[in-house]
Amino acid sequence: MSAAGPPRPPRGASALRWTGAGGAALLTVSAWAGVTAGAPVVGAFALAGGVAGTGLLVLAWALLGRPVLRGPAPSPAWSVRTLAAWTAPLLFAPPLFSRDVYSYLAQGEVARRGLDPHVVGPATGLPADSAVLGRVDGYWTDSPSPYGPVSTVLSRSIAGIADGDLVVGVGLHRLAAVLGLVALVWAVPRLCALSGAAPATALWLGVLNPLVLWHLVAGLHNDALMLGLALAGTVLALQALPGRADARSGRPAPGDRPRWGPLALGVVLVCLGALVKAPVVVGLAVIGVALADRARTLLVSAMGMLLSLVAVAVAVSGPTGVGFTWTRSMTTPGTLDSWMAPTNWPGFLAGGVGAVLGADGAALSRAVIDAGRVTGLVLVVAGIGWLLLRQWRGRIGPVTALGAILAVAVALGPVLHPWYLLWAVLPLAAAPLAVRTHARIGVVAGVFAVLLPPLAGDFSGRAGLLVGGYAVAALVVAVGYVLLRRTAADAPAELAPV
Repeated sequence: MSAAGPPRPPRGASALRWTGAGGAALLTVSAWAGVTAGAPVVGAFALAGGVAGTGLLVLAWALLGRPVLRGPAPSPAWSVRTLAAWTAPLLFAPPLFSRDVYSYLAQGEVARRGLDPHVVGPATGLPADSAVLGRVDGYWTDSPSPYGPVSTVLSRSIAGIADGDLVVGVGLHRLAAVLGLVALVWAVPRLCALSGAAPATALWLGVLNPLVLWHLVAGLHNDALMLGLALAGTVLALQALPGRADARSGRPAPGDRPRWGPLALGVVLVCLGALVKAPVVVGLAVIGVALADRARTLLVSAMGMLLSLVAVAVAVSGPTGVGFTWTRSMTTPGTLDSWMAPTNWPGFLAGGVGAVLGADGAALSRAVIDAGRVTGLVLVVAGIGWLLLRQWRGRIGPVTALGAILAVAVALGPVLHPWYLLWAVLPLAAAPLAVRTHARIGVVAGVFAVLLPPLAGDFSGRAGLLVGGYAVAALVVAVGYVLLRRTAADAPAELAPV
């Protein structure tokens, strides 16, 4: 009997792949048209094309989810090739959905001038005629860098190479984001091997996710580097533990010994990820619990993780000249009153109701938001403790624990942006969860993928053009949906992707 070959992609999946690639290309072309548009009407068409491209890729991704979750699922290799097709056009797009990359460039330029970006904001550290200063979001022009020393070293190095050239600077930051994406493509299937989850599901929900494409590749957020380092390190560390720290077998048996070299390398990578942005530091806690075989070694393991973080932080901050002021500025993002963060919603509601009733709505909103943040912090700490306890008792594996902890941190944190969801979505995609749970995570990700429009012109005072642009985009996506449904109807029922 001949051996079975690799799984073939569902019939109709090719149409989904190229629909997504076409959407990414349309978004890229429209974004450049929006950047160069002189007339509002041209900007409106650019907006329509950008939103339509966004919608087409999200539609293709969503429709691909059914065969992935219910079968027949495409092979991991097919998914990676699809990721390449969807990513390629975005490599040539201007920064989309956010201007944070210009903050990275400004902070790097401040550091290159010998100033401390964790103390000095771009407006103070750069001349008024700086090419990058005018592109920094207004909220961050006076704010010091909220990122760790690894991010600062990277931004300073890029500023030195670019020497004021914005195109080169943006290109180098995109290269760093793509390297982070490559690390994620490497790590996610290996997390599945540790947890027992399906790689096809993890690649679809994780790396093929539109949030990855929009905010890591097109948006160039340093979350790509943070997550790539942290998840790759988690893989190496868990693989080095006795019994490979299999999520289905719990903690190692007493007397078993880990492979210290790969474990140390994995811990260092997680530490480096946390020194880009802090949230993934919880990966050290998950690794520490997985390493311990009894209560006595749990304390030793916890101390080892903490000392490792301190050692890596000193090794990065000292010799590079970054210093340690970053320890005081990494809470800066928490000062934003993010409208997406659930802990802020009671404050917004209280302020609105108070203003209607004649009270000082702003003061009331501020007081309730502050109280909500404290409550959220308490719940995050309690949630992390409870999840680590469940991991310790063998109720959940380390991959599930990592994703669940980050989900709690995202949901109850003081600030929420769409790309923050990826902190939790990527490890949860590689966790052995029920199909319906992965499907619900996909729905949430899909909604957040269309919350922010791509940047395509200024429409202040031109509501009609804005509405018209979205109407055209909705029509394009509707036609795409009908055509894709027809493609599915032409395929055999057992292979139909939608």
